[in-house]
Amino acid sequence: MRLKSILYTIACFSCATLSAQVEDAKLDQLIENTLKTFEVPGISVGVIKDGHVVYAKGHGVRALSNKKEMDNNTLVGIASNSKGFTCFALAMMVDAGKLNWDDKVRQHIPEFKLKDAWVTEQFTVRDLVTHRSGMGLGAGDLMFFPEADFKVADVINNVGYLEAESSFRSQFAYNNNMFIIAGEVLKRVSGLSWEAFIETKIMAPVGMTNSVASYNRVTDRSNIIEAHTLADGKLVQIPHDWSPTANPAGGIMSNVDDMLVWAQFLMNDAVTAKGERLLSEAKFHELWQLQTPLKVSKNDSYDSNFKGYGLGWFLTDVKGGHKQVYHTGGLLGTVTQFTMIPDLDLAIVVLTNQMNGSAFNTITNTIKDSYLGYEDRKWLAKLGRNNKEWYQYNDSLKTAVFAQVSKMKNSTAIPKASTMVGTYKDVWFGKVSLSQSGQELRLASEKSPTLKGSLLPYNATTFIVKWDNRSYDADCFVQFVFNEKGQAVSATLKPIAPVTDFSFDFEDLKLIKQD
Repeated sequence: MRLKSILYTIACFSCATLSAQVEDAKLDQLIENTLKTFEVPGISVGVIKDGHVVYAKGHGVRALSNKKEMDNNTLVGIASNSKGFTCFALAMMVDAGKLNWDDKVRQHIPEFKLKDAWVTEQFTVRDLVTHRSGMGLGAGDLMFFPEADFKVADVINNVGYLEAESSFRSQFAYNNNMFIIAGEVLKRVSGLSWEAFIETKIMAPVGMTNSVASYNRVTDRSNIIEAHTLADGKLVQIPHDWSPTANPAGGIMSNVDDMLVWAQFLMNDAVTAKGERLLSEAKFHELWQLQTPLKVSKNDSYDSNFKGYGLGWFLTDVKGGHKQVYHTGGLLGTVTQFTMIPDLDLAIVVLTNQMNGSAFNTITNTIKDSYLGYEDRKWLAKLGRNNKEWYQYNDSLKTAVFAQVSKMKNSTAIPKASTMVGTYKDVWFGKVSLSQSGQELRLASEKSPTLKGSLLPYNATTFIVKWDNRSYDADCFVQFVFNEKGQAVSATLKPIAPVTDFSFDFEDLKLIKQD
């Protein structure tokens, strides 16, 4: 009788838990409204609860150009959600005895060198994947964002020129290039390329049958998104942009169905649906342990007590102490979100083809809230309002800057073009040319060919670079330094508005005039 009572209680609890999910019709409507509010062409969403797929569906279109429907099989670049795969792969090498998380990087990559000699010698594989290098946010990302002509060897060499902004291991600052180097560690200890390892050692046994480790490895493009963003306030479709060099930081292409398989595998303690364990319990457990702490805001939306980064994953607790394991990802024209609350056996996947994180937060938070017992907190209205105010604020900054540009058009304070034209060079980014075409000054990068634009006067020493590709939303101040003869000797760059993606790492450039 007692056993029957216990089983009955468990059954009732299970039913109550499942009934907490957002009804399909309401979720459908939420996603449709999210598309409109944030001007996203297409979104696909998947949810797993208690070992079952309770939702897997696409909404909207894959591309403005073809209007084909987005569905749960539509391939999307998952971007930095790839980092969890990179760390899982490294953990497999630790399991195999070929690697230790606390190995010095130079044991595996002898040419690895940072600005500080002591930090160079102390830097471990664990440091590569925990965002605590001491470098600033997005340091060096211009080597692959937008797509540029830098190889892995270039990245390894060039990180040695990047300045630290904080002391080693003292602060969290997101860093993609260290994951690129981690991918090279995997290659050297496993004997396989990062792409081959991910596809054959993880994706294949897990059952991710439609996923690949890089955009250029997609052979069937019949169901794949195109990227979109706002350019000067208008939604536009843009070309795919991703350098294969950065695949270990964000190269994987997948879909909702496969990402749900990945979630199920992870929440099943790294055991596949066929019963194969790919990683020991101990090594898997370590992936979700806090490595680098982050601050929790005073009025945190989920009453969190801790937050930080593990090995390829963000970690926090949500209402009632439930551990949440999650990550987001962003490419030019694409953002994604992957969330797991293992003790609730809950996973939520949101893949989009427009780079607006408010869209995936609206959907994930609403679904998550339904299982955590929150009342409807109207995330769509709240984040929609915040999103509108954010863009209005940035637009006001841009308007003020370009109003000043208009005032300076005929100013006698503008330096002559002859004092500035020539070739400039940054030690890690390479050459940037400044030339005159008629009455126009033009700036162009040698290694990142799409980074080119016009220089517009702002004051006696500062110009604005207005990039030809308006989808970047990354116009910059260009501050020149002149010598006693009135000749430019160097220049630095800084975005004019905070909406600019941090991977446009203009602040770390120090352009020195060569001729």
